[in-house]
Formats: sequence, structure tokens, C-alpha cells
Amino acid sequence: MGNVPTPQTTLFLLSLIIYLVTVVGNILIVVLVVAEQHLHTPMYFFLGNLSSLETFYSSTILPRLLASFLTGDRTISAHGCVTQFYFFAAFATAECYLLAAMSYDRYLAVCQPLLYASLMTWKVCLQLVAGSWLLGLLVSTVLTSLLPQLQFCGPRMINHFFCDFTPLLELACSDTSMAALVAFIFGFLDVVFPFLFTLASYMCIIAAILRIPSNVGRQKAFSTCSSHLTVVAVFYGSLFVVYVLPRTAPLRQLSKVFSFFYTVLTPLFNPLIYSLRNREVRRKGLRKALDSTLSSCLVGDTKNNHLGLLMAQQEHLQKD
Repeated sequence: MGNVPTPQTTLFLLSLIIYLVTVVGNILIVVLVVAEQHLHTPMYFFLGNLSSLETFYSSTILPRLLASFLTGDRTISAHGCVTQFYFFAAFATAECYLLAAMSYDRYLAVCQPLLYASLMTWKVCLQLVAGSWLLGLLVSTVLTSLLPQLQFCGPRMINHFFCDFTPLLELACSDTSMAALVAFIFGFLDVVFPFLFTLASYMCIIAAILRIPSNVGRQKAFSTCSSHLTVVAVFYGSLFVVYVLPRTAPLRQLSKVFSFFYTVLTPLFNPLIYSLRNREVRRKGLRKALDSTLSSCLVGDTKNNHLGLLMAQQEHLQKD
């Protein structure tokens, strides 16, 4: 792999802390979603799947990076590199579609609250989640199958801290035009299209929120999607910097920084963002950490949010 800045010990400890907090935080959210009846709603079902995805996502990169910092061995076998890219591409693609599914859920909750229960059924939730995972595996399989067809006859130093598709293409001495074209097509279908869908959903959400006459109604409506909107902005913002900006020499280091951001820091931020901004997750998480048993008289934020949406919509209809 490419050169890793020193000191190694500091980077190892920092990466280890990030990895432990990421795994523990996301697993805690999954446990809470599974264990708590109040959290058995579509919104938290998607959140639990996102946390599971982030756990696997970070585990494809950070353990190998930790081993490099600890031993000083920056080499990786060809099979290990292809395997790392396969799982990285699968989880990254699945996250794009899962974030789009979550934006659709928030769109129905804010813009169609009266029809939400009939439109966002458990069958639809399962189909959206299963589709996200399957599409991620499909895209990753296609892209990974292109790598063995390339010839690598030059220096085998990957100018990156993990095995990504573009740095691997730069090492090939054979024609990479077909592989680059396929990657571009899949990049549009699996990154740009979900992003545009998510963007359109939130434009409709913001427009609907602004039409709610009362401040309380607007605050309740915005609270149902603010956490997810923050995650989307952080994830796609860094993603587009890495894959849209041209890979010129001055921008390579910037690309590495933003790659670290969306591959390592985004899985870390997700549980923190949802825990800090979501009162239900925060309250139940703290109660779990402090007590061995939970009180049965907690009010679910999801019910409050939907009740606030219904009241706000009814107030708006009455004034019209």
C-alpha cells in the first residue's frame, strides 16, 4: 500500500479508538432497535440496518489499517486486495440505496402522514432493505470481475490506504477503458441516481414543512428527518469530492482525506448523530447503560412525531 504517515503509534491508537467506538455504537443501536418494542417501526428498522451496514463497512478497512500501523507491514496480497474491494464496494453501494430508502420513508412520514401506515408496510420495508443489500452485492460482483482481466506489470504501490477501484486501475498497464466505462455507468446508477432521489425527497419534505403554519408542527416534522439529512450530507458530500473531482496530483491527497472521512469517520458519526439528535434512542441508550432493567413507561418519539404531523396537517387543512 501507499506510504502511511507517522508516528505509527499515535495513528494506531487513534484508529483503534475510532473502530471500537464505531462498532460498539452501531451494535448498541441494533440491540436497542431489536430489544425495544417502542422502536419496532419502519424508521428504526431502517436505522438498525444502517447501523449493521456501517459495522461491516468499517470492518472491511480499519482492521487491515490497524494491522499496518501495528506491524509496519503495508503490503497486501492480490487476493486480499480484491476481497477488500469486493466487500467495500458492496457495502458502499448498499448504503447509497439504503439512505435513499430512508429518505422515502421520511418523505411519506412528512408529506403523506395520513397514508403512511398503509404505504410503508413491513413488507415494503423488507423489500427496500433486501433490495439495497442485493444491489450492493450485484454491483460489487460485476466490478470485481473486471479486475482479473487487467494486467498489472508496473509498480504495485497503491496510492491509497485501501484497495479502491480507481487506484487499482491506475496500476494497470493494459487497456482500462472498458472497465472505466462500466464503473462510470454503475457509479451513475448506484451513486448519482440514489443521491438525486434522496435530494428530490428532501426538497419535497422541506417544502411540506414550510407549509405547516405552526412552529411546533414544523419542529416536530423536521425532527423526524434531521438526523438522516445530516448523515446524507456528510456521506454524499465526501463521496462526491472523492469520485467527481479530477484525480490531478494536487487533489490526490485531498481525495485520500475525504476517502478517510466517508469510509472511516461516517460510520463513526452515524451512531453519534442519531444518539444525540434522537431523543428516543438517547434516552433508551442511557437507560440501558445505567440500569439492567428498563422502565415500561417511556413514550416513543416515533408516535409523538407522527401525532404531531397529523395534528399539524389537520390544522393546516382546517385553516384552508
